[in-house]
Amino acid sequence: VHQVVRYLGLDLGSRTLGVAVSDVTGTIASNYGVIRHNEEYSSLIPKIQEIVKEKKVDEIVLGLPKNMNNTIGEKGNLSIWFQHELESHLGLPVHLIDERLTTVQAQHVLLQNDTSRKKRRQVVDGVAATIILQSYLDQKGRI
Repeated sequence: VHQVVRYLGLDLGSRTLGVAVSDVTGTIASNYGVIRHNEEYSSLIPKIQEIVKEKKVDEIVLGLPKNMNNTIGEKGNLSIWFQHELESHLGLPVHLIDERLTTVQAQHVLLQNDTSRKKRRQVVDGVAATIILQSYLDQKGRI
């Protein structure tokens, strides 16, 4: 019997949190939207908790921004801190995935779809979260 796992994908930005959710089979990621915050990262936990409950999420995938030389800087350390916060508050596994090029990919997707600049700014983090989650699901599927 194939176990069904539902994933939540997160792209933590300085002012927004991009959110994506997988389908019930854990194979396709969809953009769930963007949660705005003003660097009050702890305030995101209850909001994520609501989504986890509503969508019956089993595991979380969080983008880990690395520097191009593969080192972890300030933003990466923030993601690692956020991973620990999520795990301790939600009691769910939180997987970190290298997200170096996801925002660039997201911008590219939106440009190809002729999304206006204003709209791009509003949705890019949600699209980035979708790309982060989809790349995790694709890698998992190959294992």
